[in-house]
Amino acid sequence: MFDREAWGEIFESIGKNKLRAVLTGFAVLWGILMLIVLLGLSGGLAKGFSYNFRNSATNSIHIWGNETSKPWNGLPPNREIILEEGDVEALRHAIPGIEHISGQYRVWRGQTQLQYGKQYGSYGVRGVMPEWRHMEHQQITAGRFLNELDQQQGRKVVVIAQDAKADLFKSEDPIGKWVNVNGIPFQVVGLYEYETGGPDQGQRSAVYIPLKVAQQVFNAKGLLDDILFTFADASVVGAQQAQQRAVHVLARRHNFDPTDKRALWLENNVENVGKIGGVFTGITLFGWFVGIGSLFAGIVGIGNIMLIVVQERTREIGIRKALGATPGNVISQVMLESIFVTSIFGFFGLAGGILLLEGLASVVPGSAFFRDPTVDISVALKALAALIVAGALAGFFPARRAARIRPIEALRDE
Repeated sequence: MFDREAWGEIFESIGKNKLRAVLTGFAVLWGILMLIVLLGLSGGLAKGFSYNFRNSATNSIHIWGNETSKPWNGLPPNREIILEEGDVEALRHAIPGIEHISGQYRVWRGQTQLQYGKQYGSYGVRGVMPEWRHMEHQQITAGRFLNELDQQQGRKVVVIAQDAKADLFKSEDPIGKWVNVNGIPFQVVGLYEYETGGPDQGQRSAVYIPLKVAQQVFNAKGLLDDILFTFADASVVGAQQAQQRAVHVLARRHNFDPTDKRALWLENNVENVGKIGGVFTGITLFGWFVGIGSLFAGIVGIGNIMLIVVQERTREIGIRKALGATPGNVISQVMLESIFVTSIFGFFGLAGGILLLEGLASVVPGSAFFRDPTVDISVALKALAALIVAGALAGFFPARRAARIRPIEALRDE
């Protein structure tokens, strides 16, 4: 492996045909560069998709009331279905394996003004139950989220995000301070990180207050905008069963046809994750297919060049065998040259692909669709190792042909 004479012969062989060696090696370089870049781009899409679910439980179902499209039990179509607080408890006891459930009421269905001193800001105020945190995964950075005592005692407390803190409190600590929500004082008890989207994309994070307070203070009268719940069986079958059970419970309570697809809006995260995840799996497999195809073309080129090299060096190989070189010596010499060319150009292709992705990641800001288009170093090293093995195989067949050359025939070769 570290025979100086053998390496000298390799460099001499490459030096005699520099252009041929560079062009052949470039095919390998381009193949692994394409593989790394395609894997990075598909990974960036997948990471953007995963980022969209960073605040949401993937084993959750979200339900909104809508409008019926079918007559039922003597009732006409086009009836509005309005969810109620009683629906939450009905679903809690009717769906097996339910983990967390909460209703939500959006105050004034839009932006609500918050005031602290002379500072103002408009935010979406949501009345929720304490269990909401387990389903939306809000990351509390100071204070706490809403708790059961807040809900039971109707405490006027509020949890804000970092954008509201920056707008209203500047550098001041907001915990314990009082803000006016549409003129009604609420005490800040918690601070959480930005939600998906955030102010960088022109979106403001929601402000949370206890559901009971929202219904009492803002005259909601027990009504809800939507219900969110999670369940233990996160399989697709389990999600479908939980969804069907929820639809039948609400159909019975609100007197509509359970087969009426328009009566409720449903968002099943288990199915969403499965469908979109399948798309990105396909994209990743396509990236592997194209990248490996390009890489294979380069390896085939290496194998063809090594056949030419063996043919050009027939007399030399014959002389070496006549002087006592074994078939193993000949095979190792040819394979070493193939591995050397493959490894050198493969390394530069690997490094080029990684640098290109790093540059792209530094220029393109992370979004909900594409972010951090990099590949794991272990994947890159495995690709390089596979490339070296492929280079060895590319050199093996020409090397085996060289080892079969008979000295007397080689010496007659012109």
